[in-house]
Amino acid sequence: MKHVSRRAASLLTLLCLVAGTAHAQARDYGRQEYESSCAVCHGATGKGDGPLGAFLVRKPTDLTTLAARNGGTFPTQRVAEIIDGRSAVEIGPHGPRDMPVWGRIYLEQAIENPGRMQIGPEWYVRARIMALIDYLARLQGR
Repeated sequence: MKHVSRRAASLLTLLCLVAGTAHAQARDYGRQEYESSCAVCHGATGKGDGPLGAFLVRKPTDLTTLAARNGGTFPTQRVAEIIDGRSAVEIGPHGPRDMPVWGRIYLEQAIENPGRMQIGPEWYVRARIMALIDYLARLQGR
């Protein structure tokens, strides 16, 4: 039971940092994650106009309209599933998804660098995805 409590405490600490509530100078991990993983395709502002977007089969999604296209509610679960991508590979009219399977990439990074975290690799993956979702939710309507 003590092991679970330590893991839960580590996750809570990480989530506090992600949310920016740990202290006033906390980094915006969601924005940082977006800029390093998503902006190249979805653009700096999330409008789908990143420099690599022109080379993709399908134009990247405008991430600032996710809530509007979902009846005004940000589709948190659906966005998490799309970002993670490990549960199913989406097949559309143009073939498999163009977007990387970030859940697998984040997991590989966690396994390669176990000393970076005090939580398990899967919790690390979830924390990164949740940070990104937080940032995407803040982009809505811009």
